[in-house]
Amino acid sequence: MLWPMIAVALGFLGIAVLGVLAIRVFVEVRRLARQVGAASERIQRAAQDLERAATPLASRVHEATRD
Repeated sequence: MLWPMIAVALGFLGIAVLGVLAIRVFVEVRRLARQVGAASERIQRAAQDLERAATPLASRVHEATRD
């Protein structure tokens, strides 16, 4: 009767360890998702800044090629 009880206890401990690890993975995935979102916003702002900076240059090039 001792071995089945040990097996059940070890099984429960194994499931508890897997649960704790699953929670840690979930927390890290949420943190990573927030970082990816922030990086995406920074990239989008940089692309908008680049577009605003390139617009006058493009219009000058267009005027120069028209002449």
